[in-house]
Amino acid sequence: MRFITSVAMLTGLVVSTGAPGYRILVASESGDIVTELTWDGTALAVAKVVPVGIMPADIDGPHNVAVAPDGSAWYVTIAHGTPYGSLWKMSAGTDSLLGRAPVEMFPTTIALTPDGALAFVANSDFHGDHPRVNVVTIVQTASMTPLTNLPACDMPHGVKVNHAGTFVYVSCMNSDEILEIDRQSLRITRRHKTAEQPGGHAAMSGAAGPPIHGTGPAPAAHDCMPTFVSVSPDDRRLYVACNHGNTLQVIDAASLELVREVPVGTGAYNVEPSADGRWIIVTNKKAQSVSLVDPQSLTEVAKVPTTKSLPHGIAYSPDGRWAFISQESVGIDPGAVDVIDLTTHARVATIPVPRQPTGITILRAP
Repeated sequence: MRFITSVAMLTGLVVSTGAPGYRILVASESGDIVTELTWDGTALAVAKVVPVGIMPADIDGPHNVAVAPDGSAWYVTIAHGTPYGSLWKMSAGTDSLLGRAPVEMFPTTIALTPDGALAFVANSDFHGDHPRVNVVTIVQTASMTPLTNLPACDMPHGVKVNHAGTFVYVSCMNSDEILEIDRQSLRITRRHKTAEQPGGHAAMSGAAGPPIHGTGPAPAAHDCMPTFVSVSPDDRRLYVACNHGNTLQVIDAASLELVREVPVGTGAYNVEPSADGRWIIVTNKKAQSVSLVDPQSLTEVAKVPTTKSLPHGIAYSPDGRWAFISQESVGIDPGAVDVIDLTTHARVATIPVPRQPTGITILRAP
């Protein structure tokens, strides 16, 4: 472990005095740290900085963070390793390492089942040769034991478990598709193409392996490149960020049919609905903004500029009042986390976070 071992070394950041409030975790991919921020409704501050990674001469690359449903632990994907990446389990009380599971090449997103028993890790393999079939690693979290590496698609990136804990959805960037995994069998049950295929056919269902072309309704008539997928609070719809299409695709979860395609900003990247069902937020990675979409009308209501140019991740306060947006660094310019007030659609606070902040999540609420 290396680089930063004390908050004082993070120049320009306000250090928290420990006042009660929201606690937010942010992974810095180029700094091998996870920063814990506090938000009291007025100001963002740094509570602590947790070094992660084990390679002293190289960047290990923490990319995504997630918190166990019972709040006892948090997880972080470590992109690089010897030779593969890993999933780390950390104590939420002491930030000490509880366990580590080997995964595959460049793990990105983590999704936990509602009972916290399983973690699904998308291995994007950004530095490998493509096209190829990459895997989703399924980890038993109690023992941090990998159960299987499920052959999935070309460059799986986003992964989400529905709220019922019955299905897992994976967005595949290079093969332009969404996968559905059955939680009980740990098998791929269906595939949905997010871009039209030659001849107008869409791959609607199949098992692990190449897509099976069917006769379902054609999706969008352009390249989507789905970077992230999320699930509506009632599990009825999937929300897909189309990085090349600059749109939000809304998909019926029962039929895997396209319901609506909503124009958002350039380079749509991450997507997340609020738990109260009032908002869908999309980060626009090439437009220095986030789009606020109304889930009822499926229209963009507002576009909020971000402090830095590369907005990445999204986290909400549990009451749906605040949205926290991570933004990556560019060169020596640090990244940031912004707070958006969802009642006014205004950016109300920001704090610099070094070394390419990417994944963000709520550790605990007041």
